[in-house]
Amino acid sequence: MRYLTDRKRALGLGAAKSGTEDHWILIVTGVALAGLIPAFVLVFGRTLGGSHEEVVATFSRPFPALVALLTLWVGLYHFRKGAQTAIDDYTRGIRRTILLIAMICVSYTAMAAGLYAVIRIAM
Repeated sequence: MRYLTDRKRALGLGAAKSGTEDHWILIVTGVALAGLIPAFVLVFGRTLGGSHEEVVATFSRPFPALVALLTLWVGLYHFRKGAQTAIDDYTRGIRRTILLIAMICVSYTAMAAGLYAVIRIAM
């Protein structure tokens, strides 16, 4: 007994149509974070406890600013996709829609605020 039509089998689309793509995005961003988080901890750890001028001087250099930008962007994107998957799996109806909208708004707002702050310091 076949559950997929010949067309769906040729296109590689199952019932969900996007689960594989979301899974791969989470895998790729997770691997990226495995390298970015230690670099961010080293950069941020050196500035921890320093004066305002020392922190600004550190994040004014290209490498620490780039590490901070990439960590914020990839980390919050990974959070968004993971939270979206969890909400899709465990909620239904209007609650699901409200949670998805709220989570997307919070994640993109935090991403924009963090990226703006680092760019403002770096410039």
